[in-house]
Amino acid sequence: MNDGKKKSPGDLRIIGVIPARFASTRFPGKPLVDIAGKSMIQRVYEQASKAESLSKVVIATDDERIAEAVKRFGGEFAYTASTHQSGTDRCAEAIEQFPGFDIVINIQGDEPFIAPAQIDLLASCFTEEKVQLATLIKSIDDQETVLNPNSPKVVIDVNGRAIYFSRSPIPFIRNGEPKVWAEKHLFYKHIGIYGYRTESLKAITKLPPSSLELAESLEQLRWIENGFYIQTKITDLETVAIDTPEDLEKLNKLLKNLKAE
Repeated sequence: MNDGKKKSPGDLRIIGVIPARFASTRFPGKPLVDIAGKSMIQRVYEQASKAESLSKVVIATDDERIAEAVKRFGGEFAYTASTHQSGTDRCAEAIEQFPGFDIVINIQGDEPFIAPAQIDLLASCFTEEKVQLATLIKSIDDQETVLNPNSPKVVIDVNGRAIYFSRSPIPFIRNGEPKVWAEKHLFYKHIGIYGYRTESLKAITKLPPSSLELAESLEQLRWIENGFYIQTKITDLETVAIDTPEDLEKLNKLLKNLKAE
């Protein structure tokens, strides 16, 4: 019996959207690079399609070359504007073409081996009706990541609600040198996959950039500043993102070695 506060994932219509743009500053054409015989965007699409929680998966792009590649492997896509500043904005435009979904999952287009279980874990956050937005986090077990500004950290409350995200190590450990902070406290890093209730997604993309967002260059701070509830779930799975040509070279070398074994 549904008490009005909880729903099973099967009661929700959930769409997975993979934002994909060709004109990446650090890696132009990244979605179309070859990874062991398939384009990166095809690998992301196929992995996302394995998630049991998703009713549909679409690729949101502004580029005809990506759209043509998606057509060739039989995927679905939506054309979106080239002016979007974030994947969140691109998702918001894409779902206008696919109405009727309760939840939108924003899946990173540069993680060719994303685990379907991570998508399902994120989707499970929305069985609680109070949850407006959601994301994943993972415990940090090395000091380098704690101090790395390219790996945003997050602090949560006792219910797993995000209190703050930062490129700085948070919290500051008063009694101990930074080199031992990872031994003094359980830090969490942010895993960049988001879930939104459809109405919440439409609302947050209408908000102007906030002061904290501009300071840290983290869009989720805009949502927190405006009072939105961001639920987190802890994942034990690591993600492999391809941000640069060097990352791709390392990955292909690893795959080649594994195939040779």
